[in-house]
Amino acid sequence: MGTTTALAPGLSRKLKKVLETRTDNPDLLASLNTLSTFYNDNTAPARRNLRSTIEKRSLTINHDFLLASDAAQQALDRVEEEVNSLAECCDKIARSLNNCNATTGDIITTTERLKQELEITTQRQEIASCFLRDYQLSSEEINALREEELNENFFKALSHVQTIHGNCKVLLRTHHQRAGLELMDMMAVYQEGAYERLCRWVQTECRRLGDTDNPEVSELLKMAVRSLKERPVLFKYCAEEVANMRHNALFRRFISALTRGGPGGMPRPIEVHAHDPLRYVGDMLGWLHQALASERELVFVLLDPDAVVDTGPTARKFSTNTSSSEINNNNNNNQEKEKEKEKSETDLTFVLDRIFEGVCRPFKVRVEQVLQSQPNLIISYKLSNTLEFYSHTVSDLLGRETALCNTLWGLKEAAQKTFFEILKVRGEKLLRYPPLVAVDLSPPPAVREGVSLLLELITIHDSMMVPASGIKPLFDPVISALLDPIIQICEQAMEAHKSKGSIDSSRRNRTRSDVAQSRRSSVDAILTPTQVAPSKSNETASKIFIINCLCAIQQPLLKHQVAASGYVKKLGAMIDSHMSSLVEKEVKAILTKCGLSNKMPLFLHTSDSASALSDMEETSPAALSECLKAFFGLILGSDTSLPEFEEMQLPHLRSEASVQVARSLAEGYEVIYKAIMDPKNGYLDPKSLARHPPDQIRTILGI
Repeated sequence: MGTTTALAPGLSRKLKKVLETRTDNPDLLASLNTLSTFYNDNTAPARRNLRSTIEKRSLTINHDFLLASDAAQQALDRVEEEVNSLAECCDKIARSLNNCNATTGDIITTTERLKQELEITTQRQEIASCFLRDYQLSSEEINALREEELNENFFKALSHVQTIHGNCKVLLRTHHQRAGLELMDMMAVYQEGAYERLCRWVQTECRRLGDTDNPEVSELLKMAVRSLKERPVLFKYCAEEVANMRHNALFRRFISALTRGGPGGMPRPIEVHAHDPLRYVGDMLGWLHQALASERELVFVLLDPDAVVDTGPTARKFSTNTSSSEINNNNNNNQEKEKEKEKSETDLTFVLDRIFEGVCRPFKVRVEQVLQSQPNLIISYKLSNTLEFYSHTVSDLLGRETALCNTLWGLKEAAQKTFFEILKVRGEKLLRYPPLVAVDLSPPPAVREGVSLLLELITIHDSMMVPASGIKPLFDPVISALLDPIIQICEQAMEAHKSKGSIDSSRRNRTRSDVAQSRRSSVDAILTPTQVAPSKSNETASKIFIINCLCAIQQPLLKHQVAASGYVKKLGAMIDSHMSSLVEKEVKAILTKCGLSNKMPLFLHTSDSASALSDMEETSPAALSECLKAFFGLILGSDTSLPEFEEMQLPHLRSEASVQVARSLAEGYEVIYKAIMDPKNGYLDPKSLARHPPDQIRTILGI
């Protein structure tokens, strides 16, 4: 068979399908396993009947399933019967509910309507209760305002009246204006009656305050006064009552403290120390200051209870996010509070002024008696300082424009006037009897006494008490009033000594001129025109005397700041002026002795001269040679040739004066030396005239 026989298409497809079947498929394997359970014989008939065998097997399984599910089917039938019975019962209940709903609908509607009416009635009841609370007084409150004794219930009722009065103002802005007016009139009657009753009670309580020295203010009285501030007129009546009662009580206490002292005689009466002005006045001022503190505390506690617990002014701070309207409102509130505070302070000041008005006259009379008794200078100054201290202190507590402050300031002025009058009398007495200049040119005793007194006054001034709001009084007027007369008498003594010395010198010069006329040398002939000049015994001594006096005043004051700032500088300027005058006169006297004094203008103004200096008679080589010999003789002579100012008491001033004289002489010689060496002046041999250069003269003079 050389050719392949082709298969039928159907068989080919089946064969291809069998070949393509996967034998490792889990479903196929499971089917084959199941088939093996009931397919035992692999025969041709069995294979041909395989489909029918499988179908029988399926029928058998289904028949077994039906037999097994018969019991479950019967159970489900019974459940269905129960559900149907339950559905019939629900239908019966629904029909019953529908019937009940139809019958109770009217009851429910009525209940809802009554509930709404109850809510409306409750709201009306609350509104009526709020209205009665905000616009009516209870019987207990009316009884507290009219009949009961004053207690906390009275103030609660009064506060309620004020609240109702404020509520009525709100009511007037609505359409219930008539009701608001009627209620406001009714509350006004209650309010006025309560305030009148409160005012009478406060006045009665205030009268009791005048019976004791240190009364205690009850909280009830504080509340009453705080309430009366709402009625300024009634509050003023009570404040006046307090002022009058405390006025009389304080006057009695002050007189008792002056004459009888404390309980049992301790402390002793103030007038026991009337012989000691400083303690007498100080005790009275201390008593008044203590009384002022206690009375001020009482008045503040009574008339301004809120000020007692006030810790001071507080600054309200705003953040950067604060709106402008809030800031304006806060500013307005602050302004109103400031006005109320100022008015309260004014009322309290009036009360305190009235309380202390009575003690002003007896205190003033006694202090004036002390001042009229002419106390000594130290006591009068201490009295002035003490009065000034208490004047500042009382002004801080009480205010400047009050009777007690005016009295204190007036007495302080009187004490200060007495002090300066004593200084004036002392100065006039010194000026009437000026001292004589001592032989050693030392300051007179009046200078030492005055400086010692001034130092004591400075010590008192430095140790005086000064309140925080005040400053120490100026001390320069005291220094001037004390030292100016002393300086004047020293100047008078200086002038008197100078005049006396000039007269004596002129008499001696006239006597000696007749005796020694024939024995004068050439140098004496040159010195003849200037012999009438004042000598050291008068002019120089007078200057040294006044310098010693001024230094004796200045030196002790340098250690004290209160005097070093002003008056010491003035004294320093005066000393410098007298020193300059002294040096100038000494230099002029030395140049006069040498015959150079009248020639110095020619040397200083050589350019103004038409001719050479050598051609002039005053500055000729011969005349100038004799003058320079005399000058060199003074410079190169003994130690006593130049003034040393030994009478001057301060070593540094003595040295300074000598140095200034030497410097002036050296400067004058330098002018003469330059003029001689100048070829324009025509001196043929200038080095023979001025043998020493200016540097040598400075070395010789030690400068």
